Amino acid sequence: MPPSNETPHPPFGHLLPASGEKDTRVPGEGSRFGVVALVGRPNAGKSTLLNRILGQKVAIVSAKPQTTRNRIVGILNDARGQIAFLDTPGIHKPLHKLNVRMMEHVRSALSEADILAVMIDANEPFGHGDQFVLDMLRAQTNKRFAVLNKIDLLKKTKLLPLMQQYSETGLFDEIVPISASSGDGVEPLLEVLFKNLPAGQAQYPAEDFTTQPERFFAAEIVREKLLRHTSDELPYTTAVSVDRWEEEEEKNLIKIYATIVVERETQKPIVIGKQGSMIKRIGTEAREELEAILGAKVYLDLHVAVHERWREDERFLGELEWPLREK
Repeated sequence: MPPSNETPHPPFGHLLPASGEKDTRVPGEGSRFGVVALVGRPNAGKSTLLNRILGQKVAIVSAKPQTTRNRIVGILNDARGQIAFLDTPGIHKPLHKLNVRMMEHVRSALSEADILAVMIDANEPFGHGDQFVLDMLRAQTNKRFAVLNKIDLLKKTKLLPLMQQYSETGLFDEIVPISASSGDGVEPLLEVLFKNLPAGQAQYPAEDFTTQPERFFAAEIVREKLLRHTSDELPYTTAVSVDRWEEEEEKNLIKIYATIVVERETQKPIVIGKQGSMIKRIGTEAREELEAILGAKVYLDLHVAVHERWREDERFLGELEWPLREK
């Protein structure tokens, strides 16, 4: 149910405890602070894990690989300390300038993190992509943890041999099996992370859970719905840009004007749908989720445009990322 007009929307990135509740997220004495990069192959569950750890959505999730295109910062505030998680694009060999930028985000995170949490899909056989990830890690001096994800889908008899396999690489300080979707093993993972982080004071306010600007998050929510409903026809060829953002505080209303970009004219009808049914569906689902997150009424205006080589257009790619740079 949309919030009433009397409820002001809080800035995105903040979450306060309910009235009367003790704020258990504030770090105590002897607390720790550090940066943990979530890295790994596409579709290994990095964004799912981040959302699970924070208890709320800061990264969009899709069954399609390469959903995450930018580095997303999620902040965990805990009595044990504060962790800044970096959710990164899946590690892959770049084919377009878009993919080159994605891999630049990965390399930046690798160099900044205190700990590399290397997400591995335990239910998939080891392949060339996994070897590519391991080869990238050999030059890193950070602490490295192998996080074997999706163990809920794995036969129990296969878990110990898999842990042994990654132990024998000699690359990892810890090997932790988890299921990001169910939460199994996530708390033990956090315990290990906190124990291996340096002592230090929190670097972000205790009420923050992300540094993502509202405009960026709105574009990502629209893109998530777009992927959900058109991914079979348009798996990687779409982008979403927020062109205008207007707030009417007296009405508790946010007006968002966004463009869905496709590569060919023949793709526009797929996004629009018969008599506008698809774009209406995408817009309705995105608007409802944004209203729940932003705590305000949302007017969402979507249009579709064609940009044949947007994945190679450095200027356009820079415009997609500008809200993150401005932050």
